[in-house]
Amino acid sequence: MSAQDATGPMTKPAPRRTDGLPFAVIFNPTAHKGGAARRWPDIEAALIARLGPFEPRFTTAPGHATGLVRAALGEGARRIVAVGGDGTVNEALNGMLDASGKLAAPDAVLCPVPAGTANELCRALGHLVDPTLAYDAAAGDATREIDLLRVRCRGLDGRPVERFGYLIVSLGAAATISHRTSQSRWAKKLGGIAYLVMTPPVTLGYRSRDVAITIDGVAQGTRAIFTAMVANTGNGGGGMRLAPGARFDDGVLDLVEMGDIGSLAMLATVLPKVYRGGHVRHPKVRMSRGTSFRFDSSVDTLVDLDGETMGKLPLEVDILPAAIAVATIRREPART
Repeated sequence: MSAQDATGPMTKPAPRRTDGLPFAVIFNPTAHKGGAARRWPDIEAALIARLGPFEPRFTTAPGHATGLVRAALGEGARRIVAVGGDGTVNEALNGMLDASGKLAAPDAVLCPVPAGTANELCRALGHLVDPTLAYDAAAGDATREIDLLRVRCRGLDGRPVERFGYLIVSLGAAATISHRTSQSRWAKKLGGIAYLVMTPPVTLGYRSRDVAITIDGVAQGTRAIFTAMVANTGNGGGGMRLAPGARFDDGVLDLVEMGDIGSLAMLATVLPKVYRGGHVRHPKVRMSRGTSFRFDSSVDTLVDLDGETMGKLPLEVDILPAAIAVATIRREPART
């Protein structure tokens, strides 16, 4: 099946599920370092068994999924089945929203299907424990409203940039690790362990910088920051518990600051604990909550959103409560 051009008209209307709701399937064949393409026949068969026949729309370049989703919504699709990793799902999400952060189609539903290196939204929804759950959710009628992040910063080209996300926006060392990994040809070949392999060299060479922080309009002062994360979910980075207690449906965001921690101490005593969330008990790790944040620094500091480099400080983050519906599994209440 050939790729669908984001700008070209479809010759057929969006296919419909058995309940009559039109849908579109967006697939990134390069997800999981190309592993998604090898899995596509099985994924396609599982979706056809639940949704019926469809013409998939293949992405061909970074950002393409956003255009494909906008075109699909214009053609009447209302369930957006995004097959790939968190980068693909984030692009699909941004295609569903207008510039103000509102859904372009109020009844549109995001249906993530895990096929990438990182699938943290599916993890947060509970869809990674059984591969069939995401397919069933895409074909079902159960949804869950989640909060979103609105992120504004300075792009790598110096111009203002704004995007929406659902996981975590990071700055400093964590964003630098993500950027270096994405830019490295050899690291990309390592798949899911690429970030772990890139972490020691970046950490050893990275230095904390002074960052002025504002939360909900109140200046918090300037602090030495090694890395910081504004989290909408507790998980990130392939299962790390980066922000224990963060929830994507509670109307607030969680800020985790790692302060002026030496490189060796970071590698030996902090990072080994992030998979269980124990890093938050370190005396130089600070946690706080709010609905809006601003970060400023005189030193170039990278910003990453949902695993993709977005730009540099200054950074503004605010929450959009219950901004989008995602497909989930309807579970029967526990018997008492």
